[in-house]
Amino acid sequence: MSSEPLRRPRAFKITGMDCAEEIALLQREVGPAVGGDDRLGFDLLRGRMTVDAEPTAVPDTAILAAVKRAGLGAEPWAESGGGEASERLRRRRFWSTAVSGGGAFGGFALHALLAGGLAAAVGTEGLGDGHEVPLAARFVYAIGIVSGLFTVAPKAWLAVRRLRPDMNLLMTIAVAGAIVIGEWFEAATVSFLFAFSLALEAWSIGRARRAIAKLLDLVPATARLVTEAGEQEIDPALVPVGSRIAVRPGERLPLDGRVVAGRSTANQAPITGESRPIDKAPGDEVFAGSINGSGAIEIETTAAAEATMLAKILRLVEEAQARRSPSERWVDRFAAIYTPVVFGLAIAVGLLPPLVAGGSWSEWGYRALVLLVIGCPCALVVSTPVAIVAGLAAAARHGVLIKGGLFLEAPARIRAFAFDKTGTLTHGRPRVLEVTPLSGHDEREVLERLAALEARSEHPLAIAILEHAAERGVDVPPADEFRAFEGKGAAGLVGGREYWLGSHRYLEERGQETPEVHEQLEAIAASGCSAVVLGNDTHVCGLVAVADGVRKEARQALADLRRLGIEATVMLSGDNRGTAETIAREVGVTEVRAELLPDEKVAAIGELVGRYGQVAMVGDGINDAPALASASLGIAMGGAGSDATIETADIALLSDDLSRLPWLVRHSRKALAIIRQNIAFSLAVKALFVILTFVGFASLWAAIAADMGATLLVIANALRLLRTSDLEPGS
Repeated sequence: MSSEPLRRPRAFKITGMDCAEEIALLQREVGPAVGGDDRLGFDLLRGRMTVDAEPTAVPDTAILAAVKRAGLGAEPWAESGGGEASERLRRRRFWSTAVSGGGAFGGFALHALLAGGLAAAVGTEGLGDGHEVPLAARFVYAIGIVSGLFTVAPKAWLAVRRLRPDMNLLMTIAVAGAIVIGEWFEAATVSFLFAFSLALEAWSIGRARRAIAKLLDLVPATARLVTEAGEQEIDPALVPVGSRIAVRPGERLPLDGRVVAGRSTANQAPITGESRPIDKAPGDEVFAGSINGSGAIEIETTAAAEATMLAKILRLVEEAQARRSPSERWVDRFAAIYTPVVFGLAIAVGLLPPLVAGGSWSEWGYRALVLLVIGCPCALVVSTPVAIVAGLAAAARHGVLIKGGLFLEAPARIRAFAFDKTGTLTHGRPRVLEVTPLSGHDEREVLERLAALEARSEHPLAIAILEHAAERGVDVPPADEFRAFEGKGAAGLVGGREYWLGSHRYLEERGQETPEVHEQLEAIAASGCSAVVLGNDTHVCGLVAVADGVRKEARQALADLRRLGIEATVMLSGDNRGTAETIAREVGVTEVRAELLPDEKVAAIGELVGRYGQVAMVGDGINDAPALASASLGIAMGGAGSDATIETADIALLSDDLSRLPWLVRHSRKALAIIRQNIAFSLAVKALFVILTFVGFASLWAAIAADMGATLLVIANALRLLRTSDLEPGS
């Protein structure tokens, strides 16, 4: 593998990017400058834009200039930067909104005073009587209107130049039209309410940003570096790999590493989603962002700050937001058609009734302006991205890394799950299940001699025997004159006497098998276990049954999937049929396919997709890469330990916890339901006001107030996904 670093997209902090409308502006201005808008990525909730273009071909200055043409501000991204510009924009928006509100209500009060009462100010003789607004009241109204359109008018002018009507142009025309027909109070009110809605939208997006930052900002600001002179607190980014750092009880770990001193527990929920603290002793792996328990520990760092598992997860979550979901793409396409259609409809409403049917110009002109206000698509276009980002962040918090909005929606549509056996439904490492002493030997003697012969082997069965002997406190004596018989077994002197170990087949070759031993070995094989035989030159000393243990949560997870309506759970295994069927009965899959080669697994996935339509494949990474890639959705186990696993699949379960699969399906269905609710609600509000406009019951200020309320409601509804941590089955 090449050691050359991968080129990462450049990131920029965008000041004022609070709505999908600003994203559209940036795509139109920055896209052509960098070679197409497919080179751009946007994180609405962090105000972040990424550009995948060579700096030599497209320098930062060209990008910053293009952003400025879009009416926004930009600067190179820094995790702690951008606060000053955002604060200046917040203050400017606050004061312009406040002055706009003061102008609208001050003008109304002055109008009422000079015109002889409230009824005269609001108009009692129909539309158009506003031409009698006193000059002083008009001046105050004008101050409010100009302040309200302070940040809107430049973007409206850009829309005119680009011949692409957007909400800024719609609002500006609506306000100007209201002034033309003499509705100064309406014009000032609409200007204020639109400015107020933008300020509230920015505030709500800022709240979402703070909520997600709180979820993902998990690394402490300093690390306690252990040196010869004592402990020194420094920035984690400055800690070299291989350094020792001290972590006190209750502190968050600043870097990935391996425990070298002390014992404690670690709450790894932010990284792997595991609900219980995990015991940590010397030699155990720990992750940045985990919370240390009650013991003080020292760790040796194994990754730089930018290469920790948490840093990788955060980068992937950010990059995932550029992979737009089907709902987002549908909303974008709809909004691109919807806004010009409404604009054309408003022109028709304003012109056709007076020209064709002799209607009142002022009345139908007013209704056309109301339609323009209704045409503001902000509630619609903001409804989906906020839900997607909130869903991705909540999933990452619970140990489920989803690599894009496309894959957040996908689990909701899955009808069948296919599982690899080894490393997925099972732990992927053999364990000793039973030791059977024979010929007068006891269990300790059998383990002692087996461990002595296996001490030099790295075979998975040997490792399982050695681990079991260590758990039982067996002392391992040395084996002299050790000899290995490739593919059969081994032999050596233990305590001055020769012993051998091997398989059932090797026992048969030696001619030492008895009917009783044969029967016991056949029973071990029928149970799905592998047998290791220990003997000497006169008899068989004992038998050991070794098997890959089933994950304890597997059966319950598959049962939960079936309760959620998943039609089939299928095990795809390269193992022999007897072992595969034993595991299948234990975990409760509905179908077993055994003795499959990798290409046969791919064919099996293709057949399942043909039968069920949407199929998820769950595997342990590289070994199952072809099947993962050919499934509708690839889900990898073991993400916390393998970069390759994360790269292979669409979703990674960082804690190897199969119970996250039902959670994932429920979370995806919840996200999809919220997206659909937001879209339906936004469109319903629009449809209602279109009807009210045509029957003459809608007003400019009511239409924009409804749009403002709809925007805030869809954002609040989307943020509920941040709280979907413990969805119960069936919810």
